[in-house]
Amino acid sequence: MEHKQIHWMGQSAFRIQDGAVQIYIDPYELPANLPKADIIFITHAHYDHYSMEDIARIKTEHTIIIAPNDVASKFGTSAVAVVPGKTYTVGKLKITTVPAYNLDKKFHPKENKWVGYIITLSNGQKIYHAGDTDFIPEMKSIVADIAMLPCGGTYTMTAKQAAEAANVFKPKLLIPMHYGSVVGSNADADTVKKFFIGETKIMIREK
Repeated sequence: MEHKQIHWMGQSAFRIQDGAVQIYIDPYELPANLPKADIIFITHAHYDHYSMEDIARIKTEHTIIIAPNDVASKFGTSAVAVVPGKTYTVGKLKITTVPAYNLDKKFHPKENKWVGYIITLSNGQKIYHAGDTDFIPEMKSIVADIAMLPCGGTYTMTAKQAAEAANVFKPKLLIPMHYGSVVGSNADADTVKKFFIGETKIMIREK
């Protein structure tokens, strides 16, 4: 599964190159001298996903920000406000939002309408970034080539639950995230790899 265009910045932060288009998801603690963003996706309002400092470093006057209402409202006309369970077209990208919420804890309430994203790149490849979530029923119908799932526990599903979720919707490639920074450790990524029956790519954080 081709993943060379995907760069992990730690936590839930990724940079994806789609041809000449630079896509960022949940930029946080970014290294210096990164390419400017064409599109920035924010999954929810917590500081390690919605970091104004990091957004300011990669944003230009042409950058489009895609985010739930509570974040999008901070950016005015440069933002596209999204809600769970809808499909949007931004430029050449097709985007489907997926609910992201907790089942047995209160950090990410369903009523906040926070999201994960399925992003269809120009080559047709579908990338699912789950945001901060548990293994929710809506995940069972996900269709994605590459899935980025949180695995650090505490605020999200555990490593074993992330593997269990992926075993249900069967992405061709699973990338563990949301570990090794605020919560979770490299052992969690190893656990995901142990229990997921498909291919797991444990990425090296770019600094």
